[in-house]
Amino acid sequence: MRALSSLGIGALLHRAAEALFKFLAWIGKEPATLYRPEAHYMRGPGPAWRAKHHPDQVASLRRVR
Repeated sequence: MRALSSLGIGALLHRAAEALFKFLAWIGKEPATLYRPEAHYMRGPGPAWRAKHHPDQVASLRRVR
């Protein structure tokens, strides 16, 4: 009786290990989407914002550059 229960537990553990390895292999196939701050980096307001909020300074900025 004891050998039968140990075989059942062994089979259960074997199936659980197979499922775990299958899951880990599936995760390994998926590309990892990492946060890249440079992709979300904003350098500041653009020319349209400056033209709307500071119309007198837009002309002076163009002359400087």
